[in-house]
Amino acid sequence: MHPPAVRPEIVGPGLTREMLLAGGLGDFIRKSSPETHVLTDEERANNLAALLAERPEHGSGLWVFAYGSLMWNPLIRISETRLAKALGWRREFCLATKGGRGSEDNPGMMLGLKPGGECHGAVLRVAEADIALELDLLWRREMVASGYIPRWIAVVDETGERLGHAIGFTINPQGQSYCEGLPESELVHRLATAEGRLGRASEYLFRTRDGLRLMGITDPMLEHLGEAVEKLQRELKILT
Repeated sequence: MHPPAVRPEIVGPGLTREMLLAGGLGDFIRKSSPETHVLTDEERANNLAALLAERPEHGSGLWVFAYGSLMWNPLIRISETRLAKALGWRREFCLATKGGRGSEDNPGMMLGLKPGGECHGAVLRVAEADIALELDLLWRREMVASGYIPRWIAVVDETGERLGHAIGFTINPQGQSYCEGLPESELVHRLATAEGRLGRASEYLFRTRDGLRLMGITDPMLEHLGEAVEKLQRELKILT
């Protein structure tokens, strides 16, 4: 296992539970990216209700698949965390952000799940009694706009044993912020230099990479980008 890297300072206060409960993330996106359609309370509630209507397993709670910031800043109440792998999905930087971890002039990049391959991460169990409140909070975070399509995805544990299905936030290729096919040099530059109200794009990359390292997982894509971003930041004398 790699030793954990030192985490960079956050530019802003970061995303908090209180901010989500107050609707602050949606307000922030409306101001920083006026062209982005922020889901109304009704649209968000209908989206969540539609997914829960298709819930494949019932019982003592449900799983949420964490592959990015949900691993190191979940904000929701969870009763159990386990290493897991999503089958048929891979992690990729394909979501541009012009507010939270970027700007209009220099958008940052965030992760989404794309079809194909497999993705190592964690599953977070939300207790049955907490589903209504905690999933509302989760939707205020992940479904504030149209960047993701939530789905029930098949997950297994680290031994390959089937865990059932978990909620996974997969990329919406029709979303306004979808961004595919950037040259690696452009992706690295955005990750190294972009910053916004919620912090730096590089912090998001490093914390995700380091969160996986702490779980004993090495993601070759994140390791490669992490090295390239650190190199560019040294060249540009960007303090982290």
